[in-house]
Amino acid sequence: MNDLVRQHTALSDSDLEWLHLLVSEWQLLSDLSFADLVLWVPTLDGTRYVSVAQMRPNTGPTSYQDDMVGHLVPRGRRPMLDSALDEGRIVREGDPEWREEVPVRVESIPVRREGRVLGVIARNTNLLTVRTPSRLELTYLQSASDLAQMIAAGSFPFPGQQVDMDASPRAGDGLIRLDADGVVQYASPNALSAYHRLGLAADLVGHHLGQATAELAPARGPVDEALVKLASGWAPREFEVEGEDGVIQLRAIPLKPKGTHIGSLVLLRDVTELRRRERELITKDATIREIHHRVKNNLQTVAALLRLQSRRMDSEQGREALNEAVRRVGSIAIVHETLSQNLDERVEFDEIADRVLAMVAEIAPGAVATRRTGRFGILDAEVATPLSMVLTEILQNALEHAFVPGDQGTVEVGAVRGGSRTEPRLLVTVQDNGRGLPEGFDPHRAGNLGLQIVRTLVEGELGGKFDMLPGAERGTQVILDIPVRAEKH
Repeated sequence: MNDLVRQHTALSDSDLEWLHLLVSEWQLLSDLSFADLVLWVPTLDGTRYVSVAQMRPNTGPTSYQDDMVGHLVPRGRRPMLDSALDEGRIVREGDPEWREEVPVRVESIPVRREGRVLGVIARNTNLLTVRTPSRLELTYLQSASDLAQMIAAGSFPFPGQQVDMDASPRAGDGLIRLDADGVVQYASPNALSAYHRLGLAADLVGHHLGQATAELAPARGPVDEALVKLASGWAPREFEVEGEDGVIQLRAIPLKPKGTHIGSLVLLRDVTELRRRERELITKDATIREIHHRVKNNLQTVAALLRLQSRRMDSEQGREALNEAVRRVGSIAIVHETLSQNLDERVEFDEIADRVLAMVAEIAPGAVATRRTGRFGILDAEVATPLSMVLTEILQNALEHAFVPGDQGTVEVGAVRGGSRTEPRLLVTVQDNGRGLPEGFDPHRAGNLGLQIVRTLVEGELGGKFDMLPGAERGTQVILDIPVRAEKH
């Protein structure tokens, strides 16, 4: 819609924002009208209309099989659009149109903002299945007529009240029509069922909805007065009411078709099961985070015990082996600490890589600096845990073997997300400017424990590729190519 409005019309950004607000709400008008809606806006030169948005009803058959967005029609071809735009009134005159052997009733509703008509909504009703309307359908149509008059007057939608239609109740979920005093004139079967779930034993019609709702909710002192007012529909609000056996979500829409408050629409939905599942998920998330926290604490305890044991070792070789084990355990603990703070099993690995760098840098001889370039991004826990160990081993190997005490140098970790959308990959490089590889060294056959761990984790657990090559000028470069899951933005 943004592109069409800016390309073809003279509307300002604030006008465009109003149209977005309208489009976020007009599924309700479409459902209550049993009709398709198409928003037409006059072009910059005033000779044509461009359709910038379209909505089909969930409550009836569509009048348009094709997508109308982007169509241009000259002024004069659809006289009712011209009348609604020029006169600023709802136009219903004319006989039904026939489209592919289907009779369609066409109406035009001007869209007004601050006294100006920005465009026209064409409301098109498929008459093929028209029958004697029920009380529900009559209430729908009367409510649609009131909303249409409010749109034409510029009093609907409500500024600052943009609604997420995916999360808000819809007409089919449950609808209650109130009079100006908040007394129920009509309640749909779904609405009545939702209130029965809260504990209502009688019918709603004839009762004050605010008072009835407050009586069903647990007593909360002054909150009851606010609930009474909210459920009476005096202001456009969305709220929830929780009883002993259920939870319902309500949305109040004041009706002021001629500037005077004549009543309200209350849309509602039974969200009891949804809230129950949400609470279960919150409990499970908290349990998973607590497990990661305890695993991290246990790993830190193991690392402390190994560190204590290394201090009692007389053998320098044994002491160093235990210190390497401490760092390996520590790299896993870092991942679990990060997971204990997240809501899912994915982690921002850049933070973990930086902490691994800082931990391994403690063994760096002389003035060797470590740094990271690029971005690892968000990784699954099943990738992050072995990758943190691999990174620890490679860095530890570089700092121990590439430099001698007194050397100045750098060890740089680089990360690049690549591959394709269907097969994303992570390319990790660890480059040092140290002494380089010994003559005839084969990283795929070297027998030291660190490289065995790297090969096993990269090729076996991560399903990636590992290589160790001489640097472009000096030193050594280690390359990891690992398949990952795409990031969610």
